[in-house]
Amino acid sequence: MQNVYKRILLKLSGEVLAGKDGKGIDFETVGKICKSVKDCADLGVQIGLVVGGGNFWRGRSSGEMDRTRADHMGMLATAMNSLALADTLEQLGVPVRVQTAITMQQVAEPYIRNKAVRHLEKGRVVIFGCGTGNPFFSTDTAAALRAAEINAEVIFKATNVDGVYDKDPNKFSDAVKYDTLSHSEILEKGLAVMDSTAASLCRDNGISILVFNLNDPENIVRAVKGEKIGTIVS
Repeated sequence: MQNVYKRILLKLSGEVLAGKDGKGIDFETVGKICKSVKDCADLGVQIGLVVGGGNFWRGRSSGEMDRTRADHMGMLATAMNSLALADTLEQLGVPVRVQTAITMQQVAEPYIRNKAVRHLEKGRVVIFGCGTGNPFFSTDTAAALRAAEINAEVIFKATNVDGVYDKDPNKFSDAVKYDTLSHSEILEKGLAVMDSTAASLCRDNGISILVFNLNDPENIVRAVKGEKIGTIVS
């Protein structure tokens, strides 16, 4: 089966990397995810990757802390996750670069759009750390922004549910799954696909979003090949 996509932006939540423990990094889980990323790269797919930091720090649950400072701490958490993913991919023989929106040159390259695109064209996986580099913006928004900048065809949003539902399927047995949605429907219905800033950015730039379950990391490869999984927003 031929690949449907040539260049993708894979968005991972930090919590996904924590495995069953719910916090920190579970390298068995990271290994399975990176194996699927390698399989996609081996198929010739160009892959950008944005990861959250919720396995270490969630700024909005920081109590009385200044929001800007709390968000900066969250950005540093995403940098740790980015390095963990990069190390695991390198162990699998995948060429990879980490670029961060906050300059930390001893640790990673600063984010430069043209350099990122060049890496992708050379077959390297590029991991974008530190969100957008700005407080008050989520890593979902960072994923939408980077996808637009690198001209990705689609954002793969890997979650713990197998698509988008009209309500939380973990709480309501009568929740109905959508196979397809438009960006406008997400915003109008207030569906929890990604925050409204990210959804608007995707709509305005014509970027599709595929929401699927990462409990089976092979779903990343299935999605690249165009198998019908999850919910497509276009």
